[in-house]
Amino acid sequence: MGCKKMHRNTLRIIRKQYGYTYQMMADKLGITKSYYWQIENGKRGLSYEQAVQISSIFSKTPDEVFLPDYIK
Repeated sequence: MGCKKMHRNTLRIIRKQYGYTYQMMADKLGITKSYYWQIENGKRGLSYEQAVQISSIFSKTPDEVFLPDYIK
């Protein structure tokens, strides 16, 4: 399993644990629902700043969300 797939699965799992929808995440990030969906599903890359912004919604570091296997 590649790193890209791992972060998508982790991001999806965390989002669902918090009870957030795609639309709720998009609203928190100031982007469209479609744009957020593309990030979560690996159709669009994201900047470091976006990774930090997404992670902060969950009170986590970018590594915890996007590189979970590297921090164990």
